[in-house]
Amino acid sequence: MFSDILVAVDGSNMGRRAFEVALDEARVWKAKVHVVYVVETGLFSSLPMDSTWEIMFSMLEKEGQETLERAKEAAQKAGVALETHIRQGHAGNEIVRTAGEVGADLIVVGSHGKSEVDRLLLGSVSSFVVSNSKVAVLVVRPSQK
Repeated sequence: MFSDILVAVDGSNMGRRAFEVALDEARVWKAKVHVVYVVETGLFSSLPMDSTWEIMFSMLEKEGQETLERAKEAAQKAGVALETHIRQGHAGNEIVRTAGEVGADLIVVGSHGKSEVDRLLLGSVSSFVVSNSKVAVLVVRPSQK
């Protein structure tokens, strides 16, 4: 049923959980996984375009590269084909855009991100993706223990 799965990650526990779910789905459907990390540049809109902006952008981009590297290692161990993508801009827009570019037929996103502020931001990202995607979207909630 699914051949190309796009999963959005952000370095958070919820992002890791979404990635694990995407890997599980990929094994079931023998699908390829595309992992996208979006450097949310909207977070910098109130900062002056100076070295502070560059430092913050650099830090987030580095976090993205490290997150994508861990995803590659996990996918290789799981025997799942994987392609990584790093984007910048509004996370919701970039997730939907990337899904279209790679021909994804399923998008997997976490219900929220790293902190309480991110919970609000990324909650709105998952809502945006659900509302604007042309393909199925699986929103992963925290595991109940």
